[in-house]
Amino acid sequence: MKSWHATTLATFVSFGLGGGAVHTLYAQAKPPVYLVSEIEPADVDIYTKEYASKAQSIIKAAGGRFLASSQTAVAIEGEAPTSRVAITIWDSTEQIQTWRGSQGFKDLQSLREKAAKFRSFAVEALPR
Repeated sequence: MKSWHATTLATFVSFGLGGGAVHTLYAQAKPPVYLVSEIEPADVDIYTKEYASKAQSIIKAAGGRFLASSQTAVAIEGEAPTSRVAITIWDSTEQIQTWRGSQGFKDLQSLREKAAKFRSFAVEALPR
């Protein structure tokens, strides 16, 4: 009879520890970061034919994933951007900074400056 009590107690303790471990693992996961970019092409041909595809491949190689990209944004409140808008998702702001410091990004810098004017900001997602 005593071994049955010990087994039952061990089972409940195991469930408690397992549940606590899972909760801790979920709590440690950092929420993703969204990078919102407004892009105002200075030269549409350079931007579309030379810059955009190269920039997108560098972003993807650095771990960024595109969620949205459009030439038109619909205003819900206030004024809509008059430029293109792109939204990418990243694992962290450090990952964004690593991409911006990468050789690939630096190699495109002069073409980037000819192609468009950029305004970007990062927003951390809410924890799940």
